[in-house]
Amino acid sequence: MIERKLPLLAIVGPTAGGKTSLSIALAKRLGGEIISCDSMQLYRGMDVGTAKPTAEEMEGVPHHMIDIREPDESYSCAEYVTDARAIIQDVTSRGLLPILCGGTGLYLDGVLLGGSFEDTPSDPSIRERLQAIAEQEDGKDVLYDRLCEVDPDSASAIHKNNVKRVIRALEIYECCSTPKSVLDKASRERGLLYDATVIGLRYHSRELLYSRIDQRVDLMLSDGLYDEVVRLKAAGVFERNATAAQAIGYKELLGVLDGTATLAEAVDGLKLATRHYAKRQMTWFSAKPYVSWIYADTEDGQMRPFADILDEAMDIVTSRGLRGESK
Repeated sequence: MIERKLPLLAIVGPTAGGKTSLSIALAKRLGGEIISCDSMQLYRGMDVGTAKPTAEEMEGVPHHMIDIREPDESYSCAEYVTDARAIIQDVTSRGLLPILCGGTGLYLDGVLLGGSFEDTPSDPSIRERLQAIAEQEDGKDVLYDRLCEVDPDSASAIHKNNVKRVIRALEIYECCSTPKSVLDKASRERGLLYDATVIGLRYHSRELLYSRIDQRVDLMLSDGLYDEVVRLKAAGVFERNATAAQAIGYKELLGVLDGTATLAEAVDGLKLATRHYAKRQMTWFSAKPYVSWIYADTEDGQMRPFADILDEAMDIVTSRGLRGESK
């Protein structure tokens, strides 16, 4: 007898694309609980800059994987996978539907593709040696050039300034004598760990998405993003956690505090960086065959009524037979 895979719904897409609203509406319709799939919302105190949903926005729907670590604590993708899978098991055991929502594609892949992290060895000595190289002058370029040489597919998917991921890919190559991209492909071919329905939001009009991004940045500033950065810097968070210091929304405003940028320059930089991030997210998810896409706008670049988007998502969900207990 073949054991049935656990059902799972995920909502993905670019930042400011409307994932949160859709996931909450679907959770209320289907009897679900939401599991954040965002690498920064898991940190306490990093609220405005990570666009965490407020208690009011959650509309009573339970959310998981938010505020689970202090901002100066490290937290890996592998840890996320372990924790998220445990929550999926718990939510399912209570007759409810687990709904992952977020734009961190690496985290979602880790959850869906069984075995990709557990089967990949690590070697702290290799990682320390590579980190020492990274800290040298032009060290980041040296490491990235090496990755381009041994694993061009991984290099094309990783920005060279993302030193942590570059080092991890090189560490895997040295441990296994096999490129990370090859191991990832083998993992994908083993199939998804869950009976997953993944809905992605996309836009005909990039300008409409960019306008939504600009509006979100302006709202973050009016909601106190600058004060949040000041508070975190005063607490020494950015000195102890390089990941937090490089997070979009924080690194740009740190320039204001350091005197290297005006507030206007930082805001412009933040909007541009967020646009670039949204583009990278779309590139990542567009390459995933498991995503069922819904356009959030019309072909002439007008936002569709939310009710229409929700109905289309429900059609996809219904066709897959996904539903938790009624709430």
